[in-house]
Amino acid sequence: MRPAKTPRYWRSGTEPATARSDLKLRFLLSVLFLPVFVAMTAGFALWASRSTGSDLPSSGALAGFAVLSGVLTVFAAVDLYVVVRRRRTEL
Repeated sequence: MRPAKTPRYWRSGTEPATARSDLKLRFLLSVLFLPVFVAMTAGFALWASRSTGSDLPSSGALAGFAVLSGVLTVFAAVDLYVVVRRRRTEL
């Protein structure tokens, strides 16, 4: 008789033991939102450069929105790269 093995960590939820990411959905979302985030970054940056001191929203707020959408652009691009790489090796 073999001794019983205890798991290294205890699962607390009802998630499957071999859960996998939905690569098709991640690919679709990255492909759809990457151009949207690029356009938002360019739009906010252009709007911030053309605003004056008395405009609302201020140029600082618009620059902040441009930076935030730039971060989202980078995140979507990296995710798209990871998904394409994983689909080549797994599928």
